[in-house]
Amino acid sequence: MALTPYLIFGTGNRNKGIETTRVIAPSGVRLVTLADVPNAIDVVEDGSTFGENARKKACEQARHLREWTLAEDSGICVDYLDGAPGVHSARFALMDRCDNKRNNQLLLEKLEGVPVEKRTAYYACHMVLSDPKGDVKFEVEEYCCGTILFEETGNGGFGYDPLFRPNGYSETFGILSPEIKARISHRAKATRILVPYLVDLVADGTLPMKQFD
Repeated sequence: MALTPYLIFGTGNRNKGIETTRVIAPSGVRLVTLADVPNAIDVVEDGSTFGENARKKACEQARHLREWTLAEDSGICVDYLDGAPGVHSARFALMDRCDNKRNNQLLLEKLEGVPVEKRTAYYACHMVLSDPKGDVKFEVEEYCCGTILFEETGNGGFGYDPLFRPNGYSETFGILSPEIKARISHRAKATRILVPYLVDLVADGTLPMKQFD
């Protein structure tokens, strides 16, 4: 088997891993999520911005594992709620864990009675690549703007996707195909900007290589 360049992707969320892998594929780089790294650490996400959390997750994990590490922090920001839930998107309803159903229910409750024209929102993704020493080598933030609907539609995607209808589309991310999401989502946009940088790292032999089954 051939050796493949790889990165640690600083998330245990396999959905994020699948989404990002689709977009990163042209670089030839394999992503290994923390779900497959037994000695990974839990990094406390106590930053006040997506950028602070992403940098912390990438750099601390990279230093601990001594591996090139990609991390991102993302969430949904609702204009009517002054940007909430923002960095608290994953634990909007419950402080101790992520519960997508409860998060969506709470968001609908907070927007009860708010007309559609005031339900504008955007997904944000801040992505950071760290070298094994914990030094930031690449950083980008991207967005996907849209509207929060009045009820969940569709079973695709994850998080707030069944409530979020991106601008220019009539359906939510819960219904739109993975191919469309891989073109327009906040995470996809950030990843596409990263790809040329990864291509250069592969070309000059900077990234580690290993054999995968």
